[in-house]
Amino acid sequence: MISVLQRVREARVEVDGQVIGQIGHGLLALVCAERGDSQAEADKWLAKMLKLRIFQDEAGKMNKSVVDVAGGLLIVSQFTLAADTSGGNRPSFTQAAPPADGERLYDYVVAQARALHPEVATGRFGADMKVYLMNDGPVTIPLRIAPVAATVA
Repeated sequence: MISVLQRVREARVEVDGQVIGQIGHGLLALVCAERGDSQAEADKWLAKMLKLRIFQDEAGKMNKSVVDVAGGLLIVSQFTLAADTSGGNRPSFTQAAPPADGERLYDYVVAQARALHPEVATGRFGADMKVYLMNDGPVTIPLRIAPVAATVA
């Protein structure tokens, strides 16, 4: 799984002019399931995201997680994170999970996040979304979880 996490003061997602998900202070997570990803990668990604210390403590150091600061999560699917730009000028998206697999893993991530965290908002898988955010810092962190099977060998 590949993602971009953005610490935000606020963020929202609109589809057809309607707000479908929004948070105040917290994390906007743009996430993409890649070919071969499973629930194991999704679980590892979610655990890492929830524990990542990218929020400031009382001394101004990035030493707190989204859980520690009771921040919201806005989880948005974004298959374009799997773009391969190594050849030509048109990105290839062959490393993105097929749509059915990507949607299944996205739904799984959202369900697991809701079971573990009190405030979770989402985009809509496969929709033409407009994402608005006020980045805080700015703090933008790429997070990639390698296939679990590959890390065992």
